[in-house]
Amino acid sequence: MTGPDATARLKLQAWLSAGFPVGGFAYSQGLEAAQAAGDLASAAALESWLWMLLRVGAFRNDAILVALAFRADGEGHRTALADVAELATALASGRERRLETTAQGRAFERAILTSWPVAGLAERYALAGAPLAYPVAVGIAAAAHGVPLVATIEAYLCAALQNAASAAARLGVVGQTDAQAMLARLLGAVPGIASEAARADADDLGSATLRADILGFHHEHQYSRIFRS
Repeated sequence: MTGPDATARLKLQAWLSAGFPVGGFAYSQGLEAAQAAGDLASAAALESWLWMLLRVGAFRNDAILVALAFRADGEGHRTALADVAELATALASGRERRLETTAQGRAFERAILTSWPVAGLAERYALAGAPLAYPVAVGIAAAAHGVPLVATIEAYLCAALQNAASAAARLGVVGQTDAQAMLARLLGAVPGIASEAARADADDLGSATLRADILGFHHEHQYSRIFRS
């Protein structure tokens, strides 16, 4: 692959890699509380948990938010980006989930503006205002750089799953080899989910992972922990 498509893919690989300075390693997206509660007693239970987040939970919502931010930016409505940013923050289920998405969002913005500047990008982030959720920050950057939307969502979901698998391995839920086998199965569903999210609007946002949300609240008061969420 050469030309614009290759350049876009390389940008996404850089922005959404574990080495990009957003601090994703510090967050487990509630997995630590689920493990402590006994919900992740096996590799199969972990895979089912992540599958639900991908299909009807926070990962799906984030994918839609990437699309909403991308399209709002492209439409050039001065209030649209601020509206999407406010919605994304409001959807954060609990204090730690809000911290997770806004801290990573601002870190992503800083890194992009410093290392990957493009005309008009700073102004677009200014329109979004503060606080800035991570998927919104990614959607804005992708639109400004002319990176395709579906590819952006695919890369975002891949990174979310990889971060979750890494957190689960550090928690001792799975070993590294089992984590990679799980990722291989889950990633097979990502292209279809990304295509759906790219066509979605705000009315399609929603979650059916109440247990995950409740355990996210519990993590705020967990005595012993290694993650911030």
